[in-house]
Amino acid sequence: MTTTRYVYWQDGEMWLGYLEDFPDYMTQGETLEELQENLMDLYSDLTGGAIPGVRPHP
Repeated sequence: MTTTRYVYWQDGEMWLGYLEDFPDYMTQGETLEELQENLMDLYSDLTGGAIPGVRPHP
């Protein structure tokens, strides 16, 4: 199991967030739970090669 940190906040009705290692890629959700699911999907895409040319920030 991999652990990663993320930053999130609420803007109006939506929750926004990004992974600390990949701050250039943001996602959103209507609930905090949806945002967390979207962040997990984003992490899989970024680390699994689905999005080419991605490098984590140091």
